[in-house]
Amino acid sequence: MGFLERLNAYRAEEEALRWEGTFLDYIEIVRKNPKVARTAHARIYDMIAAAGIEEDDEGRKHYRFFENEIFGLDDTLERLVEEYFHAAARRLDVRKRILLLMGPVSGGKSTIVTMLKRGLERYSRTEDGALYAIKGCPMHEEPLHLIPDELRPDFEAEFGVKIEGSLCPVCRLKLETDYAGDIERVPVERIILSEDQRIGIGTFSPSDPKSQDIADLTGSIDFSTITEYGSESDPRAYRFDGELNKANRGLMEFQEMLKCDEKFLWHLLSLTQEGNFKAGRFALISADEMIIAHTNEAEYRAFISNKKNEALQSRMIVMPIPYNLRVDDEVKIYEKLIRQSDLRDVHIAPHTLRTAAIFSVLTRLKESKKQGVDLMKKLWVYNGEIVDGLKESDVKELKQEFPDEGMSGLDPRYVINRISTALIRRDTTCINALDVLRALKDGLDQHPSITKEDRERLLNFISMARKEYDEMAKTEVQKAFVYSFEESAKTLLENYLDNVEAYCNWQKIKDPLTGEEMDPDEKLMRSIEEQIGISENAKRAFREEILIRISTYARRGKKFEYNSHERLREAIEKKLFADLKDVVKITTSTKTPDEQQLKKLNEVTARLIDEHGYCPVCANELLRYTGSLLNR
Repeated sequence: MGFLERLNAYRAEEEALRWEGTFLDYIEIVRKNPKVARTAHARIYDMIAAAGIEEDDEGRKHYRFFENEIFGLDDTLERLVEEYFHAAARRLDVRKRILLLMGPVSGGKSTIVTMLKRGLERYSRTEDGALYAIKGCPMHEEPLHLIPDELRPDFEAEFGVKIEGSLCPVCRLKLETDYAGDIERVPVERIILSEDQRIGIGTFSPSDPKSQDIADLTGSIDFSTITEYGSESDPRAYRFDGELNKANRGLMEFQEMLKCDEKFLWHLLSLTQEGNFKAGRFALISADEMIIAHTNEAEYRAFISNKKNEALQSRMIVMPIPYNLRVDDEVKIYEKLIRQSDLRDVHIAPHTLRTAAIFSVLTRLKESKKQGVDLMKKLWVYNGEIVDGLKESDVKELKQEFPDEGMSGLDPRYVINRISTALIRRDTTCINALDVLRALKDGLDQHPSITKEDRERLLNFISMARKEYDEMAKTEVQKAFVYSFEESAKTLLENYLDNVEAYCNWQKIKDPLTGEEMDPDEKLMRSIEEQIGISENAKRAFREEILIRISTYARRGKKFEYNSHERLREAIEKKLFADLKDVVKITTSTKTPDEQQLKKLNEVTARLIDEHGYCPVCANELLRYTGSLLNR
């Protein structure tokens, strides 16, 4: 479809969203779909739920609404949605609280708020998210406010819809003057929430307390019309254009809330508790909106230490938003930031972002007191991997040790900034893990807030990340050296399984060449099992576990392959690599390779490029570096 056709289609879509009618017409819409009259909190929860909620075997929830922007915060998001949005949607008392997101810089607080705002805009354009307002109301208010208080119990009994709030001063005056109190004739329109047009989404940002006016929140007197209407209490002489007015029916973001002057915060007390606020010389004005604020931990601590803030503090739900602590998710964060930057055309060698992620996550972890758990083991267990007897179920226990883990450390943008620096310094189209680690190390010297003690600790983390990269680099090259790696692994696996089956069933095995019957090859089995630390005493249990896994697969009609058992896969790979180590070492480290070695190097380089995501520059650098590693 060409641009002009798409433009015409867009106009048609916009036109289809328009709807106007009377209050009587709206009543029929409510009768068919009571959800159009739900509260702002319920609409936000329904928006999140509409994107999809998945539940794992352990009952943990994953919200697809956040999945392309927020990574590694599943537990935090579950608390946020279930403890606040879901509870508030059910009209529980938490909806009378300000939601305060508190956490370190670049931790995702602003991203969560932006996603909610953009999500509401999209959701209000759908059939499920449609909402309606009194036409001409500066606060886009719910048309059901037209129903007198005395009739509301009857309406709720018939329609199953609870009405909260009262008409704004402008609509109250219009009802009397333009429609003589006949609510049935009042015009109603469908509204589309929009931050740009200030419909249902507002943003308040504090500025200089001496110059900022409370009118920014609650609206102000229109002095040009005072002489015409003669009174400051006439709604026509007042601009209902503050953020609290315009955010009605949706969400208001209070940026850096705790930096705000006290007089602004007191307005939120009655709004959160009673659902109304005071503006000008009018009665309390009803507002149905969720207030979401964000701040850093230092400002929050200063705020709660001030006794004067106790009333406001009791009206807040504080939701800590820590840094991500999973390496795989940290890589996704970097990939997202790179897509948004000028780095997207740069080739980043495999394992570069993963190495940087290992360093970042290490800076956020706290040393466990649990015996045998060092930081690196903790890092991989948090990443969902099995490490020396530790497994993912141990994560809960480790996290309970430090509830505030992830609230400090280096932020993702620091790493992206250092990657940019590495790129500019090298003046190349490709960077690798060593370039980034070097840039991270140099950045520590330029960081004004890093103490000498912190620097030593961070340098140690760079060293730990470097060791992890060294292992990844060696494995990558050894994999590339294995001709038809999958075939070699498959052959070794079948050989091992034949011997394991004979061993467990007390049987002999046939020699593939002579056909003679002989005992299972204990040397072969042990050479594989020792790669992953299976002791002599534990070998029978391990072999029997493999046989059970094979029979389970057979019952399900699935084929057992070399990667069907995680630890066996690791053992097979390590065995193959161990057998190849000398070949790799000699080929990669020789300065003047002979014809055979050169041919092998070219084959390996081609495989690194075609199958592993390298470019010619980083493939050659990887081979040189691995050669120096293997020669140490």
